[in-house]
Parts: sequence; C-alpha cells; structure tokens
Amino acid sequence: MNQTLLYDGSVKGFFTAVFEYYERKLKTSTIRRLQGYESGLFEAPVEVITDQVKSERVMRGLQKKTPKGTVDMLVKVLHTELPDAEEVALQVVQLAFASPRGLRMDYREPCILRMKEINRMVNREIHRMHAFVRFQKTIDSIYAATIRPDFDVIPFIGSHFEKRYADQQWMIYDTSRDYGIFYDLKAVSTVKLTNPSWVGNRQLDEKILADGESNFKEAWAKYFHATCIQERKNMRLHLQHVPHRYWKYLPEKTKV
Repeated sequence: MNQTLLYDGSVKGFFTAVFEYYERKLKTSTIRRLQGYESGLFEAPVEVITDQVKSERVMRGLQKKTPKGTVDMLVKVLHTELPDAEEVALQVVQLAFASPRGLRMDYREPCILRMKEINRMVNREIHRMHAFVRFQKTIDSIYAATIRPDFDVIPFIGSHFEKRYADQQWMIYDTSRDYGIFYDLKAVSTVKLTNPSWVGNRQLDEKILADGESNFKEAWAKYFHATCIQERKNMRLHLQHVPHRYWKYLPEKTKV
C-alpha cells in the first residue's frame, strides 16, 4: 500500500516530509498537501508535523548535493500549487541524494526539465507583478495594492519593492490566498488582514483611500487614453505583454 505523507503546505513542511520519507525508509510513498487531500483506495495517509530542525537538515544536505540555486528552484516549484509540484520536487530530491556525486542539471531527466519549466513560469509571473502592481494611497498614508497572481509569488516580490519604495510604507495583498506583505520603512513582514476593505476582492474600497486618490486615478486613466494613438493600436501584441487578466488592477484600463 502506498503511504502518503501529508504536510501543511509550507516549504518547511515539505522538507520535513522529505526527512520522514528517508527516516522511515519508505519506498512507495508520495507527499501531498493536507488541504484539499482526498485519500485514494490504496493509500495510507500520514500527517507530518512541520519541524524546523528536520527541514533545515534536509535543505543543507540538498545544498551540498545540488548545483547552486537548485534549492531556490525547488522552493519556487512548491509555491506554484500545481498538481504535480510535490511529485516533481520529490523526484529531484531523490535524484540528488541517490547520486554519489550529487545532482547534475541533466534535462534528459523529466523532473529536471519540468522543474526548469515551472521556474520559468514563476519567474514570468514575478516579473509581471513587478510591472503591474499599482499602489493607491490610503487615509493612514500607506500605499496599498491588491493582486491575484496565478502562483503564490508574494515571498519573491518583496525585495524589489523594498528597494524601489524604501521611503514609503506600503502593502501588497494577495486576495486569492488571503495574505500579503507590509513594509514599515524598516523591514518587510508577512501580514493577514482580518477584515480587508476590498471591492470585488481585487481593489481598495473608496472609503479608505486618501483625499484626491480617486481623482488621481481618474486623471491617469484619462492621460493614458488621450496619449494612445488608435490608428497604431496592435491589440494582439498588447495582449502578449499585458494579458487581459491583469487589466482589472491597472487604473489606465479604467473606462473614462
């Protein structure tokens, strides 16, 4: 019977499950997220309690057995929430620990190729968040923005905005996963709002915006439409660079 190790969805939880996989010397086992898991007919689920010491031990071992940056690639794979994320990550780990000389980036291995493919997808989404996040000033002088990305990229975008807006307090909130990051002029921290004032789960409520913010948003939209040369519009090319699913976050896409 296949034994399924269930973890809490965190990166530390996954690597704790990897530790248990080798500690128990399991041969037929898979790792799955606890949330949303449905047991199969021939599966024996075992819930794994996240342990920081075990997790760090596995990650240190992987850093010794893999090329530089591989662990970071695995972390991004786990943040995609894709159905095969855990399977791909576990297969890469198995390859690394099975080889006396460690892991080589051999793209003939399906899991290595898939890990590279997934990272390309995540990095593209991170780049789009850098480009498409639009802040609005709130009544308490915090610049806030909402996002709803395809993948959980919140952990990977904080450093970009911290460098770019180091002199302002700001918050970016993922309304799909109900958590975000907040910069208080000193450091970036993770936050979870208990009663966020959003409109349609994607934008800030007008009542919490600073005076004049709505007017600024409207003025920017008018400027964008006024400078757009209709005769030279190439919608096909435009959609390649700015996919339609991101339009709801862009004030320049507001109809005026």
